[in-house]
Amino acid sequence: MRPLALTPGEPAGIGPDLVLQLSAQTRTIRWVALADPTALAQRAVQLGLTIDFRAWQPGDEAALDAGVLSVWAVPLAANPQPGTPDPANARASLTALDLAMDGCTRGTFSGIVTGPLQKSVINAAGIPFSGHTEYLAAHTGGTPVMLLVAGTLRVALVTTHLALREVPDAITEARVESTLRILARDLTARFGIATPRIAVLGLNPHAGEAGHFGREEIDVISPVVERVRGDGIAVTGPLPADTAFTPAALARCDAVLAMYHDQGLPVLKHAGFGHSVNCTLGLPLVRTSVDHGTALDLAGTGRADSGSLSAAIELAATMAAKSA
Repeated sequence: MRPLALTPGEPAGIGPDLVLQLSAQTRTIRWVALADPTALAQRAVQLGLTIDFRAWQPGDEAALDAGVLSVWAVPLAANPQPGTPDPANARASLTALDLAMDGCTRGTFSGIVTGPLQKSVINAAGIPFSGHTEYLAAHTGGTPVMLLVAGTLRVALVTTHLALREVPDAITEARVESTLRILARDLTARFGIATPRIAVLGLNPHAGEAGHFGREEIDVISPVVERVRGDGIAVTGPLPADTAFTPAALARCDAVLAMYHDQGLPVLKHAGFGHSVNCTLGLPLVRTSVDHGTALDLAGTGRADSGSLSAAIELAATMAAKSA
C-alpha cells in the first residue's frame, strides 16, 4: 500500500517525540514524516534515541526498519525549543499539511495521520486557524464529521467545538441529517461495515421526556431518524444519553451519534484515552489523529506515550485499505 503521510504537528510539542519513538521500532505499516529533519535529529539526541534519517521524496520506498525514519523535508523558520512554541514555525506546520493533502490527491499517500497542533500559536502568527478538521475541509471541499474510535467503540458528533449555550440552536434537521448520512456512508466505505447500526442520542435529559425537558427530540431529531430509516439506514433513537453507553446498548450498534462534544467524548476517552483515535469522516481522503494535545510540559522528556499515534497509524492504514 502507498505510505501514509505523518505530520508531527507543533514542533515544540510532543508530536516529534512520538514520531521518533515509533521510528525506533520495527513497523509493519509504511509512513513518511513531513517535518524538518534537523529539528527531529536534535530532538532524537535529547531523547537518547539513535535514528537514521533518510531523505524521502515521492516515488521512494518508505522505511519499515527499526531506527530508520523516512523524512520529506519541511524546513522550519526557527530552531524549536521543547515546550516553547514559536509562531515563526506556524507556517511550516501548515505547509506539511498542504503537502500531505496534495500527496493524497496525487496518489502519493494513502492517507494522513496528524500530530497535535497548538491553535493559539498559529493564530498568533496571524493565520486564522480553528483546527485540523476545519483546515482540511476548507482545502478539500469536504463536509467533516468528527469520529472518535476506541477499539470497537465509535462516537461521532453532530456539533464539535461550540459553547454549550450555542448547541441547541446548532442542532438543526439539516445538520443532524447530513452528519448521520456521512457517518453511515463512511462506516461502510472506510470501515467495511456493510449495514452499520447507528444509535442517535437525544439532546436533553431522558431524550426530552416526551417534550417535558425540551422539544429538540420531537421537532428535530426524530423526523431525521424516521427519514433516513426510510432510506434503509439502520438507525435507532433519539435515545437517552445516560443509558446509551451501557454494554448491552453498545452491543446493538456499530456507532453512537452524540449531539455535542461533552455528551459523547467523556465516555470514549474514559474507555480508551491515550490509545483512542480521532478520525475525520466526510473528506475525500483518509485522516486520523491522536486523541490528545501538544503536552508542552512533556516535550523532550521521553515521558510521552505514543499509544494514540500508533493506534492512529493502524486505523488510517485499515481505513485506506477498505477504501481502495
